[in-house]
Amino acid sequence: MSSGFSNGIRVFRGCTALLAPSKSSAAVPASIKSKATSKSKEKAPPSSDDVVSAAAPKPTIKRATTRLTGILKVVEVSPALSNFLGVSEVSRTNAVKQIWSYIKLNNLQNPANKREIFCDDKLKAIFEGREKVGFLEIAKFLSHHFVKD
Repeated sequence: MSSGFSNGIRVFRGCTALLAPSKSSAAVPASIKSKATSKSKEKAPPSSDDVVSAAAPKPTIKRATTRLTGILKVVEVSPALSNFLGVSEVSRTNAVKQIWSYIKLNNLQNPANKREIFCDDKLKAIFEGREKVGFLEIAKFLSHHFVKD
């Protein structure tokens, strides 16, 4: 009675289905039940669904081995941004992170309007000499500092 057939649970193609126990399952000797369960543990031949899915290759994502592209790609930066960041090459995401950490460290956000950033001398060199910059404009001004290949 320990097999899955006696308690009304059967597995069909990986799906578990609850079924009412059949009257004949109680009358089957234990030796036959053990043979039936050992056969079910053997690997079944591939079905037609498996053959079709094996023919069409699944797309794989190679994250660790692919080259970084887009905003994650490390590229050369202008001399002004290089002086600010202290490096000659950086990705766009890291540049924005470092600028935001500088803004927060020096308390340059407008307390009344958090969307506005006051520029000190270092930020003016990057943001074309502007006194104030909107937080959405940071990426626009930084795009001029990344060298195109």
